[in-house]
Amino acid sequence: MHSLWSDEYWVLLMQLYQRKPVGVKPMYSRGMVDLSLELHIPPGCLYEQMFRLRRIDSPMIQRLWDRYGDNPRRLTRDARQLRAMKAFSTSGLFFDGVETVESFEKDFRPLPDRTDITPVMLIVILDLYFRLTPITMTDETPEVVELAQLLKLKPSNVTEVMEIFQICDPYLKREAFVVSPLMCPCQDIWNRYGNDNPEALAALAAQLKDYFK
Repeated sequence: MHSLWSDEYWVLLMQLYQRKPVGVKPMYSRGMVDLSLELHIPPGCLYEQMFRLRRIDSPMIQRLWDRYGDNPRRLTRDARQLRAMKAFSTSGLFFDGVETVESFEKDFRPLPDRTDITPVMLIVILDLYFRLTPITMTDETPEVVELAQLLKLKPSNVTEVMEIFQICDPYLKREAFVVSPLMCPCQDIWNRYGNDNPEALAALAAQLKDYFK
């Protein structure tokens, strides 16, 4: 388990599990990511722990269900007290003496010079990039319009990113000088995923879309 995990967090995880519809939440659902950002623990780790909640694979987890399963008010109260005590999402007591090195958190935060876009959005757009040809990367293409609606962007924002990915794409051999705050972030995402297995990228993008639903 992640080095920052504490058994106190079962209360917060169970609160999320009990949120309707009750059950294991998608790895990159909004609630799962928000809790991950609070705890600085990757969504995948919390996702695995949530499966343990469903399986009830230890006496400790059974005690959690005995205490909170039929008592949502107690669960809400204890989760609220834990957050207040630990100063979540602040630089307060919770992280005193603990060095936190952000990794996955940066992907869900706006870019410094383009606050309407996050690296996660770039990952999802890159997946669509590989599904289209340059001639179809237009504002009117249905797939572009649909993705823009999901990400709450304009179609022109999506095609703007795709144009920069064309410069990053070594197969197109586009020699172009672009002054854009998206150039470096797009190149970073390309370096991370552009040369990888497209099926792995497609699977990741499909999961990340849950965050925007």
